[in-house]
Amino acid sequence: MYLLSKKTSLALEAVLDVAYNARPNPVQSKDITERQGIQSRYLEQVLQFLVKRGILKGVRGPKGGYTLARERRRITLGDVMRVIEDLENEDDKMESISELGEKVIQPIWADFHGDMLTRLDQITLEDLCNRAQSSGIERSGGESADFVI
Repeated sequence: MYLLSKKTSLALEAVLDVAYNARPNPVQSKDITERQGIQSRYLEQVLQFLVKRGILKGVRGPKGGYTLARERRRITLGDVMRVIEDLENEDDKMESISELGEKVIQPIWADFHGDMLTRLDQITLEDLCNRAQSSGIERSGGESADFVI
C-alpha cells in the first residue's frame, strides 16, 4: 500500500476543505484546522506554497483566507500532488542511491509514480466535492449557489 506522507495528506485535505467550503467567503486556516483536526504547525507553510504554485489564492483582510486559484473542475489531484512533491523534495533531497536502487528500484518506482499521476489527473476537486456532498459531509455556512458554468 502506498502511504501518503503527513505533509501530502495535510495538503490534500486542506485543498479539498478550501474547495468544499470557500463559497461565498474565503476559508481561514484556523477553520481548516478545526474542521479537519489538522495540526496548524505546517498548515500555513503548505497553504503559502500552494498559493505560490497557483493552486490556491490568498485573500487579505479581516474576512480573508484562501480560495481556489481556478475552478475546482479545472484542478486535479495530480496537480496538487505535483506541487506537494515539489515541497517535500525541498525538505528531503536524496543525495545518492546505490547501483541497485538506481538501475532496479528507481525505474520501477518511476513507472508506478507516472501511472499514479496519470490516474490522479483524471480526478478533479469537483469530483471530490461531489463525493463529499453525497457522503453527507456538511459544508461550512451551509449550501450556497454555485455559479460555475
